[in-house]
Amino acid sequence: MSCEEEVLKIGKKLNKLIESQRNDEALDVLGALSKMPITVDILSKTRIGMTLNELRKKTNDEKLAKKAKTLIKDWKNLVDNGGTKDAKNGKDEKSNTNALRRNDSSSSSLAQKVTTPAPTTTAPLKLPTSAAASFSGSFPPKHLETDEFRIKACEMLLQALKSGELPDGTLDPEEMAIKIEDKLFAVHKSSGDKYRGSLRSRVFNLKKNTALRENVLTAVVTPEKFATMSSEEMASEEIRKEREKFTQEAIRDAQVSVQQGTPSDMFKCGKCKKNNCTYNQLQTRSADEPMTTFVFCLECGNRWKFC
Repeated sequence: MSCEEEVLKIGKKLNKLIESQRNDEALDVLGALSKMPITVDILSKTRIGMTLNELRKKTNDEKLAKKAKTLIKDWKNLVDNGGTKDAKNGKDEKSNTNALRRNDSSSSSLAQKVTTPAPTTTAPLKLPTSAAASFSGSFPPKHLETDEFRIKACEMLLQALKSGELPDGTLDPEEMAIKIEDKLFAVHKSSGDKYRGSLRSRVFNLKKNTALRENVLTAVVTPEKFATMSSEEMASEEIRKEREKFTQEAIRDAQVSVQQGTPSDMFKCGKCKKNNCTYNQLQTRSADEPMTTFVFCLECGNRWKFC
């Protein structure tokens, strides 16, 4: 089994241990993980850094959090050094191979302790204060390195996009999150209150509306379109039906409260363009002035008057 496969298996085990708070086993897994010949490529493909960062933030065990933090720091240095370790920690290819052989048996047995497959999704995370934990070559984007809030915005969108099972034909969620954030920032021209409110609305609807999330992931709804959609457009079909139901009920309630007029098809509603109306004529001015005609549309509830 390759090192990458071992790391993937251990990552799944850690996800399970995080959920069940089995700190002692997690500490053993981290010990085995620290002895493995991790490379930048493995960090990028397995996202083991994100898993450790989640563990560090959720655990109450000081030793476990410290161990995870140490590993994350070591891997960050590895990334910053372009994939090469310094002289103190450096190991040649041969020693890496031997280390992999020595740890193959122990790490495999640790990974096999949990026989139930780890869930594909985990509980929502607290946002990391730094982007270093993801260790992806393209995420967070380089042009946002000095803007911590916009980096967090990208991470919020990414978490929302990956909050459920990824559908067939899914594009790169990281790229989609970056494009959505870029468009949001371009629309609002700053990261002020309007930008933040729009961001929260999009994150909420991605998590609550599965169809919308899948459409964004497969580019049925482009990132540019999604960044400018209204709350009504992002709402799920169920919520839309509820809103329509409430609207119709409000119209019916208004109709009941309206004084019954004379049904007529002589008047065309300027709102819905239909002729299903009632009207009343009242003297609202002096006796020698024409009567005022009040018209009520039975279709959409529109009202108007004329003399």
